[in-house]
Amino acid sequence: MLRNYFTIALRNIRKNGGYTLINVTGLSLGICATVVIYVLVSYHLSFDNFHHKKEQIYRIITEFHQEGVNYAKAVPQPLGKAFRNDFTFGEKTARIVRLNNSFVTVESRNDVKKFEEDARVAYTEPEFFEIFDFPVNEGTIQSLARPNTVVITSSLATKYFGKENALGKTIKVNNQEYFTVGGVIKNLPKNTDLSSEIFLSYSNLKAWNSWLASDSSWVGIYSGSECFTLLKKNVRPADVKREMAKISTKYYDKDEAKTFRFSLQPLHDIHFNTEMDGDISKRTLYTLSVIGIFLLVVACVNFVNLATAHSLKRAKEVGVRKVLGSNKSQIFWQFISETFVIVLLAMILSLLLSQAAVPMINRLLDIQMSLSAETGKLAAFLLLTFLIVVFLSGFYPGVIQSGWRPIQTLKGQVKSSGSAYSVRRMLVGLQFAIVQMLIIGVIVIAAQMHFASNADLGFKKEGIVLLNLPDQDKATFTALNNQLNQLPGVETVSFASASPVSNTNNTTGMRYDNRTEAETFDVNTKQVDHNYLSTYGIKLVAGRNLFPSDTVREFLVNEMLVRKLRLKSPQEIIGKQIYVNGDHWKGTVVGVVRDFYNYSFHSEIVPVCMMSDLGRYRTCSVRADAQSLPTLLPQFEKIWTKLYPDHIYSATFFDDNISRLYEKERQMLHLVELFAGIAIFIGCLGLYGLVSFLALQKTKEIGVRKVLGASVNSIIWLFGREFSILVVMSFVFAAPLAGWVMHQWLQNFAYHIPLNALIFLGSIGATLVLTALTVGYRSLKAANANPVKSLRTE
Repeated sequence: MLRNYFTIALRNIRKNGGYTLINVTGLSLGICATVVIYVLVSYHLSFDNFHHKKEQIYRIITEFHQEGVNYAKAVPQPLGKAFRNDFTFGEKTARIVRLNNSFVTVESRNDVKKFEEDARVAYTEPEFFEIFDFPVNEGTIQSLARPNTVVITSSLATKYFGKENALGKTIKVNNQEYFTVGGVIKNLPKNTDLSSEIFLSYSNLKAWNSWLASDSSWVGIYSGSECFTLLKKNVRPADVKREMAKISTKYYDKDEAKTFRFSLQPLHDIHFNTEMDGDISKRTLYTLSVIGIFLLVVACVNFVNLATAHSLKRAKEVGVRKVLGSNKSQIFWQFISETFVIVLLAMILSLLLSQAAVPMINRLLDIQMSLSAETGKLAAFLLLTFLIVVFLSGFYPGVIQSGWRPIQTLKGQVKSSGSAYSVRRMLVGLQFAIVQMLIIGVIVIAAQMHFASNADLGFKKEGIVLLNLPDQDKATFTALNNQLNQLPGVETVSFASASPVSNTNNTTGMRYDNRTEAETFDVNTKQVDHNYLSTYGIKLVAGRNLFPSDTVREFLVNEMLVRKLRLKSPQEIIGKQIYVNGDHWKGTVVGVVRDFYNYSFHSEIVPVCMMSDLGRYRTCSVRADAQSLPTLLPQFEKIWTKLYPDHIYSATFFDDNISRLYEKERQMLHLVELFAGIAIFIGCLGLYGLVSFLALQKTKEIGVRKVLGASVNSIIWLFGREFSILVVMSFVFAAPLAGWVMHQWLQNFAYHIPLNALIFLGSIGATLVLTALTVGYRSLKAANANPVKSLRTE
């Protein structure tokens, strides 16, 4: 019997090639998208799950209690030592200080090789490798306890020393210190957020930054300073957090203790906490999962609609089978077997499509997921998906067709029942609703990205090239400034600690004029020269610019700082004294600049204080004529390399740096665009097939209408009217739900677009146009058919 089911199924599939093609294409696209989303979600959920004691691993984080509570993944450098000495909660505690931009020099007898390593370098305590599971290939981790020792990964060992044994070899970091390789660990797994690959002995931190390495650096927090602990079994994080309040009272004064608090972040939260540089939020994974389910539902809806419409062509076949003795159950399983074969073909095609799609998604998102990495789980997921799709797609059509009466089918009196017609309308409406929700999502994300790219940021971003400054030698700065300014096309040159928007930021406390207490807010400090405002086009609203100086003498502040001080106007602060970072920097406010965005739109504009300080300049900003840039860039490199021969040249465009702040949102937009396009294509494909069968069913009706004088437009409207009503009805359901979801997404931005009526009108308009094109093409063909042939149709 089973063999007979599949023999007949294959015969019918070959006979109805167009019907099969539409179904297989729609189902395969839906399943492919679902598989890709499943692999993507599984990839992110796997991060740092390979550590044996992952449930006991926590990162200590900082809580800033100022005008609310803000969190930072970085902690004061001495905290790790204090936690280890003052408490007994942790089995192991390790500090790590990551460097943002570094380069490595490998010297041999015949050659000197330089490598730019960006964020791979970190000063690390050996206990770090007792907390996390990064196996050693050669040497020993305990070598990090010795000064001037380094542990590197296998890939870097090969990169630096080729086939030679790396142990005992030396590397030079940032042109300052030599380190001897004491250990080589296996390459880091692709699913880890602990991305450092060059681990320097922590005892060398003092040589890099003596202030940071001191036990008194509690107030200033370097963004790369982190601390991890492996809690003992049965220790509750809540108890640890409660006891850590003692750190604030012991190491801070009374006022600072109110601001600085510390708590624990579980290892499994690090990858998903976007407030502390997590890669992706769980809300985004939930959204992608829902989109995957939606796409699968859209594909199944297509199948059900086409199957119920197509079933009318097979009414006589069902009647003959019943007359010859087939019962209702046999008819049902016959149609289920046909569904089984179609879904199996779609599943095979979807796997082939997935194999091609995964590398594309990897390039789009800059990740390394693979189908092979999820073999066992993926096989179970595919089996479950297969069974669900077979059931969802085959159950209802099978029930409908097996329930027909043989006499009616043989007389050709079978038509869509009211219930079948209503279900089909409901399913088409559901399909339209899903498509419109995805379209609304695309419109909102695209509009927010356009807003971020084109909003007035308070400064100019085009035509500015950023050059790294390896050291702070005044004579070199003067030579670099003079030589750059002599180049035709260069407009201005400025030296500063960072550009207006930067990943490198310093925040600290301040005190205003004769007030005895420090302010309740922190300020973002930027060390800049007198050309900074003209280079970036930042406007003064009161006072004057900084005079040329190498040291801190006077300040520029922004309008936000004036408002935070509760002053009536910018002029009121001119001439007043302010004290920044305790009394470390003090001087007179000489100017107030217009507010500019010093972070991305995710964060609010914060108070800014700018001052001259040559010893902290890290960036040279060169504004140049856009047309001259292609010829200027090689000259920049030539000048820079001549002045800094022992370092690696690097240059970036300022507007590219700003664009990277929204990289995750841009990736999300591309994903939603892709999946919305798939949903639209599947919907249009099914809609075309459905209209084709409806046109076939109404062949005689169309012929009669044309004979009685009906116009082509009226016949087209016969098909379009119902689908237009369904589009509007589905919009009523989709708009509020999509609006709520996108409102929640926009809350990730401190500054964002409003959800206005144009967004929703754009969605329903796009859906109506797509429906009109799909339905109109097929109905026009039916409307132009010869009525004589239509009336002769049996």
